Amino acid sequence: MIAVLLGAQRFDPTLGNAVAMQGVKGRFAMITAGWQELENEDEELAAHLGGDVVNLRLHARSVELFQRDPELSRLHRERQALLRHLQEVYRIRLNHAQEAERELSQYDMPERMRDEVKATSIETLRSLDAWHLEKCARVRAEFDEKLHLETRPEVMRHKEELTRALEGCVAVAIAGGHVAVLINRLMMFDLGSLIGNRVVFAWSAGAMAITDRIVLFHDSPPQGQLAHQILDVGLGLVPNTVVFPTPQRRLDLEATDRLSSMSRRFEPATCLVLQDRSWTTWNGNHFGRGSKVLRITDTGKSVAFAPLRGTR
Repeated sequence: MIAVLLGAQRFDPTLGNAVAMQGVKGRFAMITAGWQELENEDEELAAHLGGDVVNLRLHARSVELFQRDPELSRLHRERQALLRHLQEVYRIRLNHAQEAERELSQYDMPERMRDEVKATSIETLRSLDAWHLEKCARVRAEFDEKLHLETRPEVMRHKEELTRALEGCVAVAIAGGHVAVLINRLMMFDLGSLIGNRVVFAWSAGAMAITDRIVLFHDSPPQGQLAHQILDVGLGLVPNTVVFPTPQRRLDLEATDRLSSMSRRFEPATCLVLQDRSWTTWNGNHFGRGSKVLRITDTGKSVAFAPLRGTR
């Protein structure tokens, strides 16, 4: 399976060039569920893909599904509410841990102590990440036992329709938008399996969703700096990778101390910054060609991503 990760497409689209560069010809399946109610406003995206496209309408399908299966809708709301509470508890704990790390970094201690203290702080963050992922997995497993998606007629109907829609498609394009909504719909309809070996082009939240770990980040929100936090697992089509789209609006690449901590915290995953007009390819085993993608090193520096010469 080949995946192409791209920078944001809204203001400076490069998708058409990426498709041509990969030599992909034929029908595309589009996934714009992250746009939510604007899911069908896809004319511009369809044009970049050559016009021969089918929108899988995952968001609209979920709305229809909940209307026709009230029990599923109720259980889904319960699960999402519990996951939101878990996310908030995790966020609060992360913010306290990060504040302690910042305070310790400014403390005047003997230099020989500093590396050990830094490593301990990072291990605290990693432990919180592991706790959060384990709790999320437990909640999903608990509700899977109640949902029994594989036995619900409406779910099966939509999956059969999606399977037929994908039969004539050579590739899949996954747009951005609301990442939590997007990954939820992708998992609801088992797109990780339905995509199969088709070429995937993904950007912004779409690129985040096809990795194995979705990290929320914003270094300068109105309410003040927040800890980088894991939302949940992704589809895992591109493993051992954390992507950071639209860095110009959300990521302070000059904050090397903060970025160093983040890079070390998410090891052995490679932290990739997807700038505008950037792209890189994943062939199922390793990254290959690319342009303008940055990698965050364990020193916090942002360097050109050169996977063919080694990623770390």
